Amino acid sequence: MARDKPAANIEIKVHSRHGDPAVEPSAAAARSRPSRTPSTGFGQFRPFKKWIPWLVPVFVVVNSVLFSITMYVNDCPKNSASCIGTFLGRFSFQPLKENPLLGPSPSTLEKMGALEVDKVVYGHQPWRLISCLWLHAGVFHILANMLSLVCIGIRLEQEFGFVRIGMLYIVSGFGGSLLSALFIQSGISVGASGALFGLLGGMLSELLTNWTIYENKLAALLTLVFIIVINLAVGVLPHVDNFAHIGGFISGFFLGFVFLVRPQFGWVSQQNAPRRHSSTSKAKYMPYQYVLWIASLLLLIAGFAVGLVFLYRGENLNDRCSWCHYLSCIPTSKWSCNSQKFSCETSQLGNQLNMTCLSNGRSGSYSLANSNSSEAQQICTQLCS
Repeated sequence: MARDKPAANIEIKVHSRHGDPAVEPSAAAARSRPSRTPSTGFGQFRPFKKWIPWLVPVFVVVNSVLFSITMYVNDCPKNSASCIGTFLGRFSFQPLKENPLLGPSPSTLEKMGALEVDKVVYGHQPWRLISCLWLHAGVFHILANMLSLVCIGIRLEQEFGFVRIGMLYIVSGFGGSLLSALFIQSGISVGASGALFGLLGGMLSELLTNWTIYENKLAALLTLVFIIVINLAVGVLPHVDNFAHIGGFISGFFLGFVFLVRPQFGWVSQQNAPRRHSSTSKAKYMPYQYVLWIASLLLLIAGFAVGLVFLYRGENLNDRCSWCHYLSCIPTSKWSCNSQKFSCETSQLGNQLNMTCLSNGRSGSYSLANSNSSEAQQICTQLCS
């Protein structure tokens, strides 16, 4: 595990919204409900309860507030001479060379709880596996993720309620952070995309486990798979943490079989009938739903347990899988997947810090009242960029 990581190496979790997922869970079931006929005695009824979504909007507000707090803590004018949007005061953005997403510095994100493997493993700060989900690297980053959260999360919360969708979001985000920490052990990682991919994974497993209540099954499945593939493909770009996306998706896929299972429609119809005309009653769930529920829960628990053991043993799974790094970044003639590491030679006299970049030879003098390693690394990054 590399212990000397550049503070500028930020892995972001970006959920790229390529079209609006049009697969609404249980919509077909509502369309196929029994009509009001004398022979059945059934009245018009809504087979599944519709919930009023409030948790997803709260998540959006929390992410937005935390981004504002992060920018306030960052206070670019105090630490940099070339901020973007200086009229915003201490809310102004770091220089584009340091953060092209219009956001704070890497050192500020680290202070606020970004995922950094060394601090999780050696600093005994496991909470970073969750706190990083609520932080974003810039304006473009948070806008993309929050728009996706609204488009996907609102519909799911309407169908399944805030408890199940809240659990799906948090646990999937944790799974994404865990896989990211096992494969990307240099730099920091922030973003909600692991949790967002968990929602997509949950939608896919929900479609499969509740297969019998859908009309146009194949069209719904192909649409959802296409959206998932496109979004995962975006993750092969540099500086995008695709391992968080993959970990979140896999976690959400298994969790969908646990949290988003529906009773079969015949049982729901039977429960809503004013009186029963048949002596036989339908089972609430199909046998395959029970099998998927148990198998998914066991696999998820085992995966998390093994992942945590590997993480706290200091394992880097790239050593066990020579090709896995291509899942997060594919090098081309247009970009390199190697993290750019900056080194500087420094000397300090009182509050005067003299620094020379070893890669390009540029040097500069800086006046720092209370210098620390994070600020020095931040200046080194600017000098070498």
